[in-house]
Amino acid sequence: MLSAFTARPIVELKQRDKSKIESILAYGDRLLVGLSHGSLRVYRINEPIDEAKAHNGPAAQDHTSSPSSKPPTVDLMREEEKFSKYKIDQLAVIKEANLLVSLSNGLVSTHDLQTYELQETLLKTKGATAFAVTSNIVKDPSTCVPSIVSRLAVAVKRRVILWSWHDSELEPDTAEHTLVTGVKTLTWASGTKLIAGLTSSYVLVDIATSVVTDIIGPGSIGGAPGQDGGRFGGVGVSTINYMGLGGAAPKPLATQLGQGQLLLAKDINTLFIDVEGQSLGRRQIPWAVAPEAIGYSYPYLLALQATRGTLEVRNPETLTLLQTISLPNASQLHISQPNISLAHAGKGFLVVSERCVWRMGALEYDSQIDALVDHGRLDEAISLLGMLEDALLKDKEGRLREIKMLKAQYLFDLRRYRESLDLFTEVSAPPERVIRLFPPIIAGDLSAQAAVMHDDKREDEIQGDDVTSEGGSHGDSTSKDAKLSHTSTDESKAGTHDGTHGSGEQARRVNDGAIPEGKDLKSATAELRPFLVQARTRMQKYLNPDSTLKDARGAQKLDVSNVQEAQELLLAHAPGSEEERRQQLVATAILVDTTLFRAYMFASPSLAGPLFRLDNFCDPDVVKEKLIETRRYNDLVDFYYGKKLHEQALELLQKFGKQTQAEQTDSQLAGPQRTVSYLQGLSAENIDLILRFADWPLNVDPNLGMEVFLADSENAETLPRQRVLNFLSSKDKALAEKYLKHIIEELNDTTPAFHQKLVDIYIQGLKEGKFTDESNQEQWEEHTLSFLRSSHYYQPYKALQKLPADNPKFYEPRAIVLNKMGQHKQALEIYVFKLQDPEKAEDYCNQVQLAQTSSTMAPKQGHRSTATDLENNTTSIYHNLLSLYLSPPPPHKPQWGPALQILAKHGARMPASSTLDLIPEILPIKDLESYFRGRIRSANTTINESRVTSALRSSLVFSEEAKLRLGDGVPGGNRGRNRHVLISDNRVCGVCYKRFGGSAIKVLPNNSVVHYGCSNQ
Repeated sequence: MLSAFTARPIVELKQRDKSKIESILAYGDRLLVGLSHGSLRVYRINEPIDEAKAHNGPAAQDHTSSPSSKPPTVDLMREEEKFSKYKIDQLAVIKEANLLVSLSNGLVSTHDLQTYELQETLLKTKGATAFAVTSNIVKDPSTCVPSIVSRLAVAVKRRVILWSWHDSELEPDTAEHTLVTGVKTLTWASGTKLIAGLTSSYVLVDIATSVVTDIIGPGSIGGAPGQDGGRFGGVGVSTINYMGLGGAAPKPLATQLGQGQLLLAKDINTLFIDVEGQSLGRRQIPWAVAPEAIGYSYPYLLALQATRGTLEVRNPETLTLLQTISLPNASQLHISQPNISLAHAGKGFLVVSERCVWRMGALEYDSQIDALVDHGRLDEAISLLGMLEDALLKDKEGRLREIKMLKAQYLFDLRRYRESLDLFTEVSAPPERVIRLFPPIIAGDLSAQAAVMHDDKREDEIQGDDVTSEGGSHGDSTSKDAKLSHTSTDESKAGTHDGTHGSGEQARRVNDGAIPEGKDLKSATAELRPFLVQARTRMQKYLNPDSTLKDARGAQKLDVSNVQEAQELLLAHAPGSEEERRQQLVATAILVDTTLFRAYMFASPSLAGPLFRLDNFCDPDVVKEKLIETRRYNDLVDFYYGKKLHEQALELLQKFGKQTQAEQTDSQLAGPQRTVSYLQGLSAENIDLILRFADWPLNVDPNLGMEVFLADSENAETLPRQRVLNFLSSKDKALAEKYLKHIIEELNDTTPAFHQKLVDIYIQGLKEGKFTDESNQEQWEEHTLSFLRSSHYYQPYKALQKLPADNPKFYEPRAIVLNKMGQHKQALEIYVFKLQDPEKAEDYCNQVQLAQTSSTMAPKQGHRSTATDLENNTTSIYHNLLSLYLSPPPPHKPQWGPALQILAKHGARMPASSTLDLIPEILPIKDLESYFRGRIRSANTTINESRVTSALRSSLVFSEEAKLRLGDGVPGGNRGRNRHVLISDNRVCGVCYKRFGGSAIKVLPNNSVVHYGCSNQ
């Protein structure tokens, strides 16, 4: 049981004193005791001085008193023997008005609070049974000035009479409310609402609006009209004696609770309501006997059982009985008004019997929490922490979190895994603490079961070592003992922190079978996975995939809130050093991801693959062992890729890819396809691995292997091309040619070395002539010629040096290269005399002519004119071809047919004088008819073009002049010289913004008007 309060008698009547205690009142350091013969005794309560607190100063004082401190003493200050002629039934104080209120002989009287002299007897209260006092701070609605309003409510038979004081001034008017039956008790629910306990029910009286509301409750609390009362009709249990019905009716009780709640109690029936009188729907308190009095001392609910002589202390939330204090013949409770101050913090309330007054001393709240935890009452500890204010506890949030984790561990031992893991998740429990609850198949070496097995094994080893080293040196023994002492100390510290109480608690859990197995383990693992996933999510707020700390401002530091939340992920508090904190975070991340992997492999192995495709901190050794054990090699490759262990992954792929069909263990890894896909995912920084492991796919399937370098991806495009080219050249010229074509044609690489290399490969291929068939050779020749024509980045003179002059296969390539060098005459000689192909010669001239024409129309920047350019400007390329046909060098003969075709088609493009000089005199004029026709047609075309151009220009000039003179004929458009503008007195110049007046103006084409002098601005 909890020991929240300790009873200490402070006032005891002597045996010769025949009076009885009827009422008490405590305020400040004063205690007023009303006796049965009408005397009033005034005591002063002397609080004991704690020497430690006095030495440390006020900062060392706690909010609660310790039971070990000295009990308070009281001194009798005075006794007012003539305070009343009759017994004093009730006492109260209105401090703001300096009044003491008493109830005696059915009358309420007011006395001076200092001298206790009678000031006034309220005659209206004759026949009063009870009264209630309240003081509240109220703002004036018109001025918003706060004032203290005190109210006195007196129950006189069926009436409730009210007196009010505003800032110690009594208002002359009183208010009365008449109820249906006699009023037994009064309790203030708020500053303007009053709970009245009637003979058979309760009502809520709103003194501001005079509205009376019936409170509907179970049993003898009250009910709707026409309904019976309690379990015995309208009669309470306490009214039944051993001879039948009879005796006094139970007293209706009421007390305020925290947070605007009240408790009503009559007989053994209870009802929780709010300040509006509405039921809160909570269950009743399980009282076996009707209490004599109830009260609320923060944060506990009190009930005085007079028949048993005990005081019950309950949790107002769970209604659990926490403590029973024996107080013989106790009949009254006295608690300070909760609406005045909460400074008492649950201490200092009084319990009264006829001969004694006990003061209840409260244990420190932290000690109360510890006691509940030690007795295993975790729910009560959690509830109590939720009700207490932060200032009353040391590290409330930390204590609450720790106790919830203990409860979660208790639920786990009861195999209520979902509730346990939900609670662990709610409090953001350290992952290490949760993982330790599982067997080694999930938690690995961190498991409590593994730790116990390790301890047993170590003990056996120690015993064996003691036997074998019995005659050893003293130094070795001392060293070994020191080592074992250090280890045990570390383990005890770890166990104490995480709530498992060291190896002893771990051994108990293992022996009790709390470690889940079989179906229980599957259920526990299924609930563990969401917890670990959430832990991963929280971890990603602080850690980058490269194990560095995150920070939005660029500095590698965490702010305070982040540090606190990050420490929740650790088993121990993070040290001051940022590097040590980072290391602990990384260790926790490794533990979380590795445990999540084990959980997936145990319950759902198919979910392990997606985990590897994300950034993770899984332990490579654990993952490798598990995946190889289950033959999940494809997942192992994905894990290696995520951890950037590319060499191990590629070695594994090579091993399984080279296996024969009979040796295959995983069809997904058979052949080079998986290796090629893996290599395509590597960046340029892994070029050494790419070239090393791309060798065997190229040997098995060159086309597939080349996809590593030819894929349409950023990785393939950013590889070091020179290294790739050297590698492929060492393998096969065809692979190098394929790669060069890709980077030149697809990626538009203009590096001269690559272009020259491709030219060399083409030439070397033609020289070697190793072709499978004629079509392959023709295709190679076609690629060679096409590239020589299209590329502008290789060096023609180097290519020309490698082209044999006497090999017919290289005639046309030499002509193309000569063209690149500007040696058109030598190129034409190859077409005319060696190839003897007039069509290709003519095509060559057409291409050159087209290139010269385009360069003339749009000259290139930075182009310098050369001697060749000047020659081309004066002599046409067709003129050179014609000279070769008509005046060939020996031993070649003139070729009249091709020459006449050139004259017929392109004669107009050649200078007439030099062309006619080339024509031999023996050539008939008739054969030159087509040439002359072409020349005449060309001249006529030029003349006609000039005439048409002149006519079009004249038409354009006429059209523009007509628009200027007559306008464009469009409504609202330009009206030519017929347009006009209106100059009013208010119109201003669009430039200087001054009025025109009589100044000269100028009308612009857009009809805007400006000063003539402003038109040039």
